[in-house]
Amino acid sequence: LKQGLPEGVEVVTVYDRSDLIDRAIANLSETLVEELIIVALVCLAFLFHLRSSLVAVISLPLGIVIALLILKAQGLNANIMSLGGIAIAVGAMIDGAIVMIENLNKHLEDQAPSTEDHWSIVTKAASEVGPALFFSLLIITVSFVPVFTLGAEEGKLFGPLAYTKTYAMAAAAALTVTLVPVLMGYFVRGRIRREQDNPINRWMAAGYTPLLKTALRFPIPVLLGAVLLLGSILVPLQHIGSEFMPPLDEGDLMYMPTTFPGISIGKARALLQQSHKLIREVPEVVSVYGKAGRAETATDPAPLTMIESFIRLKPKDQWREGLTLTALKKELDERVQFPGVSNAWVMPIKTRIDMLSTGVKTPIGIKISGPELSVIQSLGAELESLLAGLAGTTSVYAERVLSGRYLMIDIDRVKAARYGLNIADIHAIVASAVGGAVVAETVEGQARYPISLRYPQSYRDSPEHLRALPLILGNGNQIVLSDVANIRITDGPAGIKSENGRISGWTYVEADGVDLGAYVARAQALLDEALVLPPGYAVSWSGQYESLERSKAQLQVMVPVTLLLIAILIYLNFRSVMAVLILMAT
Repeated sequence: LKQGLPEGVEVVTVYDRSDLIDRAIANLSETLVEELIIVALVCLAFLFHLRSSLVAVISLPLGIVIALLILKAQGLNANIMSLGGIAIAVGAMIDGAIVMIENLNKHLEDQAPSTEDHWSIVTKAASEVGPALFFSLLIITVSFVPVFTLGAEEGKLFGPLAYTKTYAMAAAAALTVTLVPVLMGYFVRGRIRREQDNPINRWMAAGYTPLLKTALRFPIPVLLGAVLLLGSILVPLQHIGSEFMPPLDEGDLMYMPTTFPGISIGKARALLQQSHKLIREVPEVVSVYGKAGRAETATDPAPLTMIESFIRLKPKDQWREGLTLTALKKELDERVQFPGVSNAWVMPIKTRIDMLSTGVKTPIGIKISGPELSVIQSLGAELESLLAGLAGTTSVYAERVLSGRYLMIDIDRVKAARYGLNIADIHAIVASAVGGAVVAETVEGQARYPISLRYPQSYRDSPEHLRALPLILGNGNQIVLSDVANIRITDGPAGIKSENGRISGWTYVEADGVDLGAYVARAQALLDEALVLPPGYAVSWSGQYESLERSKAQLQVMVPVTLLLIAILIYLNFRSVMAVLILMAT
């Protein structure tokens, strides 16, 4: 690309998402390696036998490799979510191997059997616990069924995690009953020390045995305590927060202010430049680049009032001491203040996902729908005033759906006919004078550019000047536009949005220091009390909250179904209703 640019022109990267992706994948990969090392050390410490530990450690990476191979065959990529599924599964994947090895060690304590007897003991040890281990790992695999049923944005987001974890657990279940017994036969040989010879096991047994005896001596108080403990979770459960996704620090910021409709190109350009100058004064900012309005494509419907500025930040270790992202956003917000402008400091990738899924650029959006735009605008202004005073609100802006400015030219047909003019004649003159008309085409190499001709800006920048627009009659006489038309500026819709066949107006809300679910609950209670909706009008929540509610509704159905499926699997393994009740109760 550089070779084809004119002298003095260079291409500068202002925002690169690959930095975040590479950094996140590298960090998660390092975490997986650390997990493997920790698991190996824990196995060695508790099994107290190096070769026994090797059996568990060897089976773990094999299970991960199998999961990744299936992932590749399915066409999924290694991303944050897919690697996160492996990170979640690592601890559970090795459980089956450890239990099977521990059972074999019990059979081999203080004895060194012959080769033939050794394989018989391995077979017996594996047969004793193999079916139960397979079912336990299968149950863990089934537990992620609700995630597979999620649709829309949440399904795309959490699907790779569910697939990877499921494949990893399925591979671990298969390896536990196939490869692990074979590895035990070759690796677990010689004299195996008794469990009591391991100081860690001895210390834990010494602490657990009295506790167990006490619990068995007083079963009723233990059961009552368990019931009380279960009931005690109801209090924190009512106060625990809820949100669709935890805050994600992408390492960069995007500044998305909203201005009132009707802003001119010059004012938008000035606002963009002034805000960038103020943002650049913050020491943690590397660069800032933005645009006002839409790109030169039909697929970008952004109005001129929509400004987007990408802010590249320095690495955290180069920030001022004690400065957090929240404090940085607050400092930027206090620094960049303009009349009539509502600020929003958001994460670039996360905001793009929100806008693609719901159209709302802030985490919380409110859509007012109804038949009349004037009523929608009035309700939006009232809603904005109410939410501005709600605790946790950082910024709130209701669209002024009727704040567009229109130039109205009402032609008087009688006067026009008196001068020998018709409507089409006047329309053609006004269109060419104000909007411009293509009169020729210029050719520069292989490129062709249209040449448009229209009146200078000074002739068309106000209704007064347009009233003096000259019109040439057929007889050569000249009149002005005001002789045959009434010219005025009037208010109208800057844009009309509709959903499900109903006109709507949107309100953008940004909250900080409070979880999504709690904020919406408080806001809804406030609106129920103070906002009076006329008949035919409705208020609905959008943004991330829409995804949260959709996911919650799906999980409320699928979680009980999954629990029932787990209970069936437990019954198939134990053939005992009491065993099912005991296990499901715990």
